Amino acid sequence: MSKKKSLFVTFEGIEGSGKSYQSKKLFKKIKSMGLPTIYTREPGGTKAAEKIREVILEDYFHPDFKEKFNKYTDTLLYLAARNEHIEKKLKPAIFKKKIIICDRFIDSTLAYQVYGKGVNKSLVDSVHKYILGSIKPDLTFILKANISKAMQRLKKRKKKNRYDKFSKNFYDKVQKAFLKIAKTDKKKYIIIDNSLDTPETEKIIFKKFIKVFNK
Repeated sequence: MSKKKSLFVTFEGIEGSGKSYQSKKLFKKIKSMGLPTIYTREPGGTKAAEKIREVILEDYFHPDFKEKFNKYTDTLLYLAARNEHIEKKLKPAIFKKKIIICDRFIDSTLAYQVYGKGVNKSLVDSVHKYILGSIKPDLTFILKANISKAMQRLKKRKKKNRYDKFSKNFYDKVQKAFLKIAKTDKKKYIIIDNSLDTPETEKIIFKKFIKVFNK
């Protein structure tokens, strides 16, 4: 197989949905086929963006102070990390016609910050207009999870960040947002029901990827 142009694939879903696991599985499968591919994530993907990630995810506010990030501070940090990621990682990979597998992208900002936390959508859309340019995913897998099972997985994590500690109601709101986003483009968005956590999930994802790859 050969690919004459870049293919940008993103994975979305709530914490504990299995998106990181499945995105890495797909990346390894593609790499084993000898295809030029990179694996990346958001927030992060570059040295600078990973530093911003540490600030975003670190649960460093002392409970006695009851201090938390303002939702707009949170959002602007995500967007700053995204700009670094786009400029330093995504654009070069697209120029080199590589297949990009990315754990989270713009849909996470919409689902978590806009629909989940009530950040103004026009602000996010406006910034995206300037930093994205023509960059957009060709294929997005949304991992739909059984929220109770997802939260059980989160409890078992040895290292947790503050995004692993939201309420069931919040995760439910965010998952519904992802599913709402998926309805905007049924060709690009593929909803994968990972609530049963079956071994077939990996095969289904690869089959969907190959279909788009061969177009």
